[in-house]
Parts: sequence; C-alpha cells; structure tokens
Amino acid sequence: MTTGAHGGRRPRALVCGTGFGRVHLAALTAPDSAFELAGILAKGGERSKACANEAGVPLFTQVEDVPDDIDLACVVLLGEVNGGPGSTVATELMDRGVHVLQEGPLLRDELVAALRAARRNQVVYHVNSHYVHLPPVRRFIAAARALRPVYVEAACGVQVSYHLFDILGRALGGLRPFDLPPPTGRGPFRTIDGTLAGIPFTLRVQNQLHPADPDNHAHLLHRVTIGTEGGTLSLAETHGPVLWSPRPHLPAEARTTTRLDAAADPGLDLPTTSAIGPAAPPTYREILASMWPTGARRAMTRTWTAVREGSDPLREGQYYLTVSSVWQAMATSLGYPERLSGPPHRPMPADELIAAARTELEESPT
Repeated sequence: MTTGAHGGRRPRALVCGTGFGRVHLAALTAPDSAFELAGILAKGGERSKACANEAGVPLFTQVEDVPDDIDLACVVLLGEVNGGPGSTVATELMDRGVHVLQEGPLLRDELVAALRAARRNQVVYHVNSHYVHLPPVRRFIAAARALRPVYVEAACGVQVSYHLFDILGRALGGLRPFDLPPPTGRGPFRTIDGTLAGIPFTLRVQNQLHPADPDNHAHLLHRVTIGTEGGTLSLAETHGPVLWSPRPHLPAEARTTTRLDAAADPGLDLPTTSAIGPAAPPTYREILASMWPTGARRAMTRTWTAVREGSDPLREGQYYLTVSSVWQAMATSLGYPERLSGPPHRPMPADELIAAARTELEESPT
C-alpha cells in the first residue's frame, strides 16, 4: 500500500464539492489543521469560486487539472443513488494514486467498484457517513457497546437513513442478521417492525422529500433508543443529549411499608434520567461552525492514519458493504419517498412552550 513520503510537510488535501464540502473546508482551514488545503474541485459556479477565493486556493473544474501532489481527496459529491458524479470522481482520483474519503450514501455495487479501484491502485478508500464522528454520537455508541440490548427503536428522516444504519451498526457491533418487512403507518412516518443484528427492531422513517429543497422539511435527523434489562439508552437527537434511564422499579419491600418511599432499596435513589455527557445540546449555529467541522476532521484523520499504517481498504469496506445492503433493503421496503412541496418550515423556539408550562404550573393547585 502506497503511503507516500512527505518530507515532514503536512499532507495536501483536496475538497471535491462545495455543498456539504464547506464543512470539510472549515475543518481544513482551521488554524490547527493537520492538513494543508491544496484546492477545490467543483463545477466552477459562483459559490465554488467564492469558497476558493476565501480559502486562497485554486479551483479546478476537471480531475485532469488536479496537480499530482494531492495526498487525500474528500469527495463530497452526490453518489449514484442521487444521480451524482461522486463515485466517478473518486475512482478517477484513485486511478491517479490519490487516497479518498467519500461521503455516503453509496449503493452496494457502487461501493464494490470503489473498493476494487482502491485495491487496484494501492490506495486507501474510506466511506464517511459523517454523523458517527460527532461527539454525542460517539458517546452514544461507546455507551451502547457496554450494554446487552433486548430491543432497539429508531426514527429518522429518509435523507439520513443511511447514516442511521452506520450509527446502529457501530452501536450494536454489527447489523446482521436483519429482517426489514413491509412498513405500516400513516402520516409523515412509516414504521418497519423487524430485526437488526438479531435484535427486535422498530424503525420509523419520515419517507418524504422536497425535490427542490432536500436539505429541509425533515421532522428530525436521528433518534435512537436501545433497551436493556437494566434501562434504556437514548440518543435524543443526533447532536445530543445522550440519556440513560434505569427501568422503573417498585421494590417488593414497598408493599409492606406505610410510605412508598420508605423502602431501603438503593434503586429508589437513582435519577429517572441521567445525561451521558453534556445535558445541554448545542445550537444549530454551533453545530455548523464547530461540531460538524470537528467530525469531518476526525474522519480525515482516521483515513490518513490508515494511509500511514498501510491498511487494506477492504477491512473497513466490508462493514460498509453491509451498511449499504441494509439501507437498500430498507429503501426497497419503504418504496419511493412522498414528494413534498411548499415553502420551508419555520423553526420554533422553546420560549412559547416554556411560558405555557410556567403558566400551567402557576395557575394549577399544587
């Protein structure tokens, strides 16, 4: 596996795409970046020109224009499932000896072809589902790996359903065996009751898309609950908090005491819910400015570590082949998303709800 000699210099990185690729640009242009941003590969629109000007790097519009000294390419372009050129660009870069980190979702056959190109060219190729590299999701995964699940419940928007299966695969230690039968339900969400990693699994997906505004109109990104004999672990939202709730339990001793709280059982002293990590999640501005670039930097760092170690791309690729297989099975079960139309939603702050709750408590008798 080619690792390259860099003479002590920072590895030179290329960002392909300036949609979600702006997150990678933010990570690469941070003062403490371990990489040097060498350029942007994009169609050449006004946004891409502005990004290149702001970063002070060249803008390339064709792979053949990219210089030969690029070490790592972050391919942040739509894949085949969305009619994009991501995998074609990734393969062309690998054919030139460039290591690649490509954003999902990816179809299984698409990923097989990319892994073959990586092995043929002796380069490292990693898939990035992004959210698994965010601190709250990493905390959730680490806590889940310490548990023995008896059931799993999850909900997501269809736009990020691929990423959900990566989160679940890492949390459960795998995804097979799985069974995702036809869905039920009405309204925005469809429900699939099946199994995942051999565990009873309920999945609710908002199978709706706005063709002209696909980044909006989701009711949520990810919400996951893993139930165990001792309690439930919940990822309340993709960006936290992570919550642990011991199972409700009334000790036998309470049946004979004059007061329910007089039992000596230590379980009565446990909080009903505890935060694993920060209890307060970040604002959306903080997510875009800091948390997402931090996740992108971690994905790039992991890929470059694999380059230095000469890792075989098939090692991690086999896992993502399963992620793609499960995701495609879900998509087949759900069918085509419902097409939405209309203007974007208006996010609602919590202030009105806080005021309503305060009024209820003040006006109601204690």
